[in-house]
Amino acid sequence: MPDYKPNIIAFLCNWCSYAGSDKAGGQKLSYTPSVKLIRVMCSGRVDPQFVFDAFRKGADGVMILGCHPGDCHYRSGNIKAMRRMTLLKKMLVQFGIHSDRVLLDWVAASESERFQTLVNAMEATISKLGPLKLKGYVKEAVSI
Repeated sequence: MPDYKPNIIAFLCNWCSYAGSDKAGGQKLSYTPSVKLIRVMCSGRVDPQFVFDAFRKGADGVMILGCHPGDCHYRSGNIKAMRRMTLLKKMLVQFGIHSDRVLLDWVAASESERFQTLVNAMEATISKLGPLKLKGYVKEAVSI
């Protein structure tokens, strides 16, 4: 698929990862425009349902980027995100969604290059996997 551009949703912690993305923009570091950024107060506030909703609405991949463990503004929000991710990845496989379509990682406010690297690597991973093709199918199947 030479014209395929993945649709990636990234949930970014307000205190670290979002600041890192802002710094990357300020430094004019180039990263894929395939990523749509959503600022959340903490990576621990990203409910697994947000990930499933993103896939249901057409996302091919989802990133959750937070503060490094031990540096969470809310003490242990990123630890909560790690625990949720373990369960979420198991659920994704049960639904036939490749676990590489979701990434949890850490980006400090000063790590603009790390943000750039993670985002571009995620695009490469999702490009190899191709489109998810759940949009509409899940919506119709889940209507109760």
